[in-house]
Amino acid sequence: MRVTATAEGRIRSGHPWVFADSVRDQNRPGRAGDLAVIYDRKDRFLAVGLLDPDSPIRVRVLHTGKPQPINRGWWVARLEQSVARREGLLDEQTTGCRLIHGESDGWPGLVLDRYGETLVLKIYTGAWRTLLEEVIEIIRERLRPQRIVLRWSRNVLEASRQIPFPLPTDGRGGGQGEVRVLSDLVFGPPLPGPVVFSESGLLFEADVMRGQKTGFFLDQRENRRRVETLARGRRVLNAFSFSGGFSLYAARGGAVSVTDLDISAHALSSAERNFALNAHVRAVARCRHELARGDAFDWLDANGGRKFGMVILDPPSFAKREAERAGALRAYGRLAGLGAARLERGGILVACSCSAHVAAGEFFDAVRRAVRGIERRFEELAVTGHPPDHPAGFKEAEYLKAIYLKVD
Repeated sequence: MRVTATAEGRIRSGHPWVFADSVRDQNRPGRAGDLAVIYDRKDRFLAVGLLDPDSPIRVRVLHTGKPQPINRGWWVARLEQSVARREGLLDEQTTGCRLIHGESDGWPGLVLDRYGETLVLKIYTGAWRTLLEEVIEIIRERLRPQRIVLRWSRNVLEASRQIPFPLPTDGRGGGQGEVRVLSDLVFGPPLPGPVVFSESGLLFEADVMRGQKTGFFLDQRENRRRVETLARGRRVLNAFSFSGGFSLYAARGGAVSVTDLDISAHALSSAERNFALNAHVRAVARCRHELARGDAFDWLDANGGRKFGMVILDPPSFAKREAERAGALRAYGRLAGLGAARLERGGILVACSCSAHVAAGEFFDAVRRAVRGIERRFEELAVTGHPPDHPAGFKEAEYLKAIYLKVD
């Protein structure tokens, strides 16, 4: 395969994607999962990657520099490198962690999360279809988990209806057949229910078969820890609460009360169970826990009489594509204004975004303008980004950001 001069420059600078409109020519069509070898304009080896002929991202780069054989030994070494990057990041009271973070760890379109003895492998591109069985076998041998759950993004599942994806099998009935569901247990004993894991000494359940992402939002661990240090003596509102992660940290940090607000009854039930799992923690048991079901925008607008010492805003992505970016910024601004208006004097606003199409700077500016717009002064306490087990190795991978404002 040969690509445009611009694409050559991007590859040399470390960008892991080759877009379809950057491909000048290739010697044959190729199938999803084939290795695509890219040569530069002087017919020198440039890179090798996984081909995805049905995606706008035509090649996901695996390696640049000098040619290397992409074989089993190469994949074993890459797995060991990814795991080694996490050494020393977690304390003994944390058993939930991301072990592979896609392109930023050299595994494009693939993530691997650990929840105790259960590993969850999630696939975001059909380019893994021919390598999947070998990858799972390597993970089993090297990491020795109790079980492995395989999950698929919806776009890959839809593609598999045209191109069947054989599922790996562990020889005990799991994983046989073709992909027709979003998740499958491919190794280990059956799951009786959600997996329980520990984070900073708090217990959480993760629905690894049907929950969002891989079952939990591991990427907010550092922000949850920061919230704990700021919550003492405050009444806390956790909007878009999901399973109550921020709320539990706030409770342990000495919050007087926490209110979980979410539109999903299933999410609120999970939050209630997570609080029950931690009833042995004295500060959690003392903290009053309230559940509120509803649309966060509507609830914040309708409950103007209620004031809180901390408001946490952690919504789902408002911009799934670039065309939604402007609307997302307006939504973030409106949400921040509503949240800040619910704060008592000296209260803390924690505003988060997981939209990759919204840059950190413009998100922070939208939040600041919204708080100024309701004539509230503030002190900026911190801005944060990705945790170390979720590295962002290129611009498009930078999705997570949060800003902390103390509002007067």
